[in-house]
Amino acid sequence: MKPLDRNISVLEHIVSYCQQIQETVDRFGDDYQTFSTDPIYRNAAALCILQIGELVGKLTEEFRARHSSIPWRQIKAMRNIVAHSYGTVDPETTWEIITDDIPALQQYCLTVIAAQSE
Repeated sequence: MKPLDRNISVLEHIVSYCQQIQETVDRFGDDYQTFSTDPIYRNAAALCILQIGELVGKLTEEFRARHSSIPWRQIKAMRNIVAHSYGTVDPETTWEIITDDIPALQQYCLTVIAAQSE
């Protein structure tokens, strides 16, 4: 698979996890109080964040350098925090990620994907 194809495939998978996060918010409610007190809700979101971080590691260095407006390194770092913190990730931080950062990441990925198919 050519690098461009690989990067687009990775972005498509990232979009899928972003959509799953949105579906999780839709299912449980767009409410921080519910999120902060429901471990199932938090774990569902955290797993998607973990997967997104894992996928970011599969993007080529050239792609990440060319698209430097996205904090790829921080996304990957968050994956490591989620994976190795054993349930101690700050709910407020996770909430901010799923309500602010994930929609922006999804839109960015969709824009890049659309530009490649033109």
